[in-house]
Amino acid sequence: MKSVLLYVNDDAGLDARYQAALDLTRALDGHLHCLRANPYNPQMAFDGVTGMSVMYDIGKYAREIDLQLKAEIEKRLAGEDVPWDYQEANSDPARGLARNSALADLIVLSSSSGVKDNTVPLGILGDVVLDTNIPVVVQPDGLKKFDVGGPAVVAWNGSFEAGNALRAAVPLLKLASDVHIVVVEEDKDHDLPPLDASEYLSRHGIGSQIHDLEAKNSSVQDVLLSTIDTLGASYMVMGAYGHSRAREFLLGGVTRSLFRDCPVPLVVAH
Repeated sequence: MKSVLLYVNDDAGLDARYQAALDLTRALDGHLHCLRANPYNPQMAFDGVTGMSVMYDIGKYAREIDLQLKAEIEKRLAGEDVPWDYQEANSDPARGLARNSALADLIVLSSSSGVKDNTVPLGILGDVVLDTNIPVVVQPDGLKKFDVGGPAVVAWNGSFEAGNALRAAVPLLKLASDVHIVVVEEDKDHDLPPLDASEYLSRHGIGSQIHDLEAKNSSVQDVLLSTIDTLGASYMVMGAYGHSRAREFLLGGVTRSLFRDCPVPLVVAH
């Protein structure tokens, strides 16, 4: 895990994403790839009545923003101690990230926390998580760090997605001070018990503790959030579960809720 892909956009989560990506790149001794994806490419388009070049004006304004953002990020990165590059893509964010993920090991995006209309970041997350084959870090807007060396929680339900997330997160889990595999009992049968997950990690030299919890009158996400707080976890690894292709419902209920409410970074895979 050496190539970290950062989504660059002038939004509320940029500072938190930027710092998390730096922390990850340093800890992994890797390379930071910054990607600015913008679908507005300057082109002539006349409205037939006034002859005004509407699309050209929009594209010109968007290009000015792109240049300002690039200058700001490059100035900040010039003072950092990580290798980096900055690229631009003429596409919408999700498609641009997917196209540039083939040789990346990790993508850093923002959660939908702190955003009044959170359908945009949630939609990007849904598209990227379900359409790429690499893990995605979902960074809360208000947390400007990723503590790789702190305790890690693995949300385990024995599913294919949980297995994918666990396997993808091994390079990070090797750096964690403690690894806790948390199982919240549900009325569902799953293929892989938590002991299998613990044994898998042990083959990579990673020790882990299993916590078998009951939801009782609480939701699964509430139990997980409470456990994160109790264990002082720095981040959580989990599978992302998709069921619908509608943009705002790309992800299952637990996944959507944690994307919005989790106070620590999530490392997710589908």
